[in-house]
Amino acid sequence: MANALRIGLAGLGTVGTGVIQLIEENSALIARRAGRPIEITAITARDRSKDRGVDLTPYRWVDDMGELATAVDVDVVVELVGGSDGPALTLARETLGAGRALVTANKAMIAHHGAELGALADSKGAPLKFEAAVAGGIPVIQGLRDGAAANRIDRVYGILNGTCNFILSAMERDGRDFGEVLADAQAKGFAEADPSFDIDGVDAAHKLSILASLSFGSRIDFDGVDIRGIRKIIAADIAQAQALGYRIRLIGLAEVDGENGGSSLFQRVQPCLVPIDHPLANVTGATNAVVAEGNFSGRLLFQGAGAGDRPTASAVVADLVDIARKETGPAFSVPTTELDELPRATAAHRINKTYLRMLVADRPGVLAEIAAAMRDAGLSIESLIQREVADGSALIAMVTHEAREQAVTDTLAALNGSDSLQGEPMVMHILGE
Repeated sequence: MANALRIGLAGLGTVGTGVIQLIEENSALIARRAGRPIEITAITARDRSKDRGVDLTPYRWVDDMGELATAVDVDVVVELVGGSDGPALTLARETLGAGRALVTANKAMIAHHGAELGALADSKGAPLKFEAAVAGGIPVIQGLRDGAAANRIDRVYGILNGTCNFILSAMERDGRDFGEVLADAQAKGFAEADPSFDIDGVDAAHKLSILASLSFGSRIDFDGVDIRGIRKIIAADIAQAQALGYRIRLIGLAEVDGENGGSSLFQRVQPCLVPIDHPLANVTGATNAVVAEGNFSGRLLFQGAGAGDRPTASAVVADLVDIARKETGPAFSVPTTELDELPRATAAHRINKTYLRMLVADRPGVLAEIAAAMRDAGLSIESLIQREVADGSALIAMVTHEAREQAVTDTLAALNGSDSLQGEPMVMHILGE
């Protein structure tokens, strides 16, 4: 058998220790499938003395993680430190600059610096692999880059954040409001103490920008993602959506838009109403799911654990197996110099059904005022539910007929400042087929 592929591992959190456990437990199987042994030779983390529940004595400890980039006993650096910048980015640059292979689970770093790192990898002939950066243990990166390589991908979308899906599923199941479910998720360890990146949609946007680049052969444009999280969803939204035949999911969606006869990139993360018979409507708990629509393959669905030490470690080691087999290729399907620089698409012309929820004064004429604003904007109602709430207020939830998103914007602009409205309306689009 060929010489071992030697690994330098930076970061010994749950994923890092999961990588160690996986390589130790499945070493013989991995060697057979990779065609050579995969061995960890050097490790590093912030705190050497911390008990991580695994025996680290077989591995050489490195105090300065930068040493991994040029260490004589390291062929591949695995970066599991995290963070879009700082030490992780420095290590990535130094590793690829030295012509060494880099495997990372760092979605934020790839979303912000993937073009730079991909260009560096291409120039040095060094593999850059990041399967674990998107959707945990689901092999969606490989699926898009290799399995769907012959297809033109028209649209990619899905549930990209397990914390948000856990919260929305719990609200759906228990009828509780967002804040209560979030606190419970934090107490059980399903949500971070500061959950902002998750619940505000940033984590999903990191992943979406990477998927868009792979799907469309375009440069990553994280800053071009329209991001809206789930903070403002209330139990009544969940109940009304169910009554109307939908479930609410945080959806990341990207597609190449033919607006004005050209090609532009549309990217958005937002809570959507998903028809109850759509595959994503039945994805519950902390599960992730990605849908890619190819012109020959049709709809492809990737579903599984989107986070966790074992699924993410599995994705990391899968990348190592590919490197051991010398199955690498460009990080983003095509050489970085050939990635398209697509302009950003606007949303105003997009045609959707839309869910609108408003808290209004419970008095005659309010519904007529809303209907008049919708009429003037060219927006019509498909279905509507109205119910009284406390203190002389009423909650109106409606689904519109298909219309340009600009019509929704114009409707809300016309109602802005009206004393009929009590609070900011909630807007969610319907996920189309």
